[in-house]
Amino acid sequence: MLVIFDLDGTLLNTVADLAASTNHALECCGFPIHPVEAYNYFVGNGINKLFERALPENARTQENILRIREKFLPYYNLHKADLTKPYPGITELLDVLQQKNIKIAVASNKYQEGTAALMEKYFPRIRFSAVFGQREGIPVKPDPQIGHDILTQTGCSKQETLFVGDSAVDMQTAHNSGVISIGVTWGFRPRTELEAEQPDHIANTTDELLDIIWLQFQRIQKTNRL
Repeated sequence: MLVIFDLDGTLLNTVADLAASTNHALECCGFPIHPVEAYNYFVGNGINKLFERALPENARTQENILRIREKFLPYYNLHKADLTKPYPGITELLDVLQQKNIKIAVASNKYQEGTAALMEKYFPRIRFSAVFGQREGIPVKPDPQIGHDILTQTGCSKQETLFVGDSAVDMQTAHNSGVISIGVTWGFRPRTELEAEQPDHIANTTDELLDIIWLQFQRIQKTNRL
């Protein structure tokens, strides 16, 4: 069995560091900045889309996006862990899954270097079967490519795979990948956004999430015995 997790808004609360780094880049380039809470709706589709949303509407050119990116990356690489922290219960949840020999993977629209670095820093004890962020030449979520790549790397089937995330993009990725979708309500987006995508399950806490995963684990084991 495999559980694929989104990163931002699902495993880690990264919004304050993303906001500070994007605001730094905006200021450097002479653009207005935004309050932290605005970034809950800017993130989720990769950093270039984040920069596009953060820029004034009349300044959303490819040239300006690349200017912001140039200022953002070195600053975020230094400050990505200033305020970021795991959501309550996440570390314990991952420990339990690992003890049960359930495979764990990460599928994020954050750039690959940042994704890998955060996993190493916050979850050093977890042996992730795959950690994929935004990679050159690979379309971002909700395109199913990232899900397919993880299934290929882990050798797991769609029927034994769960996808956990906090946004519509994650639920769409799960649907597009043909795997079981679980929305979590503690992240960046409201429950109504998840409900609109009709996920297979919604969890309000990590305890609820673990119960859902365990029921699916038992279902898969029963199916495999038949």
